[in-house]
Amino acid sequence: MERDIIKIDEELCNGCGECVPGCHEGALQIIDGKARLISDLMCDGLGACLGHCPMGAMEIERREADPYNETTVIKLMLEKGFNTVVAHLRHLKDHNEYDFIKEAMAYLSSHEAELDFTMSELKNAIHAEDKPQEGGCGGGCPGSQSQEIKRPAFTMPTSVAPQQGGSELQQWPVQMHLINPGASFFQGADMVLAADCAPFAMGNFHSTFLKNKVLGIACPKLDNGQETYLNKLITLINDSKINSLTVVIMEVPCCGGLMAIAQQAVQLASRKVPLKRAVVSIQGEVLSEDWV
Repeated sequence: MERDIIKIDEELCNGCGECVPGCHEGALQIIDGKARLISDLMCDGLGACLGHCPMGAMEIERREADPYNETTVIKLMLEKGFNTVVAHLRHLKDHNEYDFIKEAMAYLSSHEAELDFTMSELKNAIHAEDKPQEGGCGGGCPGSQSQEIKRPAFTMPTSVAPQQGGSELQQWPVQMHLINPGASFFQGADMVLAADCAPFAMGNFHSTFLKNKVLGIACPKLDNGQETYLNKLITLINDSKINSLTVVIMEVPCCGGLMAIAQQAVQLASRKVPLKRAVVSIQGEVLSEDWV
């Protein structure tokens, strides 16, 4: 099976790092002064990083990428040097892809005599604390890094009975794989397409975004079959004639893929609808909200 994937022209790349935040999957890092695609596994091929490259060093190519073969990938990483191998394996570690790590380590162990480094050095580098590498942007997927959210303590006055906020949800189901674009409640409706995490981060998600709107939820990082999302959005625009589309995403880089799918749907649809992007912080604040 062929699929789209990012290709980087190292002759044109100046190592500026502008593409890294635009990579929704965290698959790009600056290593040894060049942008590197450290994992085919995490590249969705949507090309959201293309517009961030001032040198025009990035493009989408279509090549064989299924089934995923870690041995093939680690061979490619070896050509890029020790730092790229470490970054690739740590990237797999961040996403709990331990079977692929075992496969890679087995290959490397069987070829250790041909390597420019020892397996001990490699293991120490993989398990070292996350910190910026020399000439690089550091390891770890930004969207997967753990952090504590501290909020001021709140005590409910004893004289006031606790109240439950009302739900603004108007339809079911809401997951994009499950919704029926032909359902009557989508006809002429204003729609919210939200990243799975957004309603949990925002205590007032319902009142801020969902009132008088229909809803679809998805995760651009973990969901399979995202081509289905694209086709359903096109159907919602063309046939159900939704009135507007608001995409609510989290601030983490991996979440931007949902916006890329929505933009592609709007471009491919035969009728046009207003498209809004809202970005929510991990603390639950709306960082930006704009029509695009």
